[in-house]
Amino acid sequence: MIPPTFDHVRRARERIAPWIHHTPVLTSTTFDTMSGARLFFKCENLQKAGAFKSRGAVNAVFGLSDAEAARGVATHSSGNHGMALARAAACRGIEATVVMPETAPRAKIEAVRGYGGHIVFCEARNAARRETLDAVVADSGANVVPPYDDARVIAGQGSCAAELLEDVADLDIVIAPIGGGGLISGTVLSCRALSPATRVIAAEPANADDARRSLDAGRRLIEDAPDTIADGLKASLGELTWQFVSREIDDILLAEEDEIVAAMRLLWQRMKLVVEPSCAVPLAAILRHAEVFAGRRVGVILTGGNVDLDRLPW
Repeated sequence: MIPPTFDHVRRARERIAPWIHHTPVLTSTTFDTMSGARLFFKCENLQKAGAFKSRGAVNAVFGLSDAEAARGVATHSSGNHGMALARAAACRGIEATVVMPETAPRAKIEAVRGYGGHIVFCEARNAARRETLDAVVADSGANVVPPYDDARVIAGQGSCAAELLEDVADLDIVIAPIGGGGLISGTVLSCRALSPATRVIAAEPANADDARRSLDAGRRLIEDAPDTIADGLKASLGELTWQFVSREIDDILLAEEDEIVAAMRLLWQRMKLVVEPSCAVPLAAILRHAEVFAGRRVGVILTGGNVDLDRLPW
């Protein structure tokens, strides 16, 4: 696989601009005091379809030729990428099929259907997602738009950090969650091009720490069914995203399950932001590892706000 460059990010920003929000950056005196840092929250929970995933999905869908688009698109997703792809396909007037684990949050299932996506359920294993998607594509001929391990998707996700760096000068650190690695890979592209001195740190649930263990081992490790409340971060790194993580990431910091829930609740309470558990992992990591961030200007990417309001973790 050929990795994307920052030129791909630039072109993606032009392509997706009519179809996404330039999301706001918010601050919080409370969290600055708690962390000892100056935090700038990039609110992708306010993005179209409720997550940063809209960026990569729109870039991939609108980058298809007319002949390709006529075959529709397909993917596997625990929710946010599937929602984003269903919405992007609807914007272009084509079909979208989303393979989802049986354990996916109900709110995300309903949202995929609400955007017109067709859902095929599978077992809650990463391998089962891929196997089911292969069968769907063999039957339909749809174009596969992977949730993270794809140059078009990575370039689209890179637009998020590019906006953040343009809106907030002199960031010492940008931190974002890591699951499959698409967002952190795009973040690396934008930071290295626009602000080379800015460190890029990934935040990961301790219960799904395959990226941290991969970095320590020097090789990509696969975890098939991690058990974490952060459902959007259960995927393992792909071949393409591993290239960015292994060569460019400055660090990967972990957060425990109770810390993730506490950070999520704090974001709801103090900033009045509806965020999902995966979205709260960076703040949880900042509060757990405050010594890393103390005195720094830190960009925090809040990735999504698609949460089942009938099953809040507290």
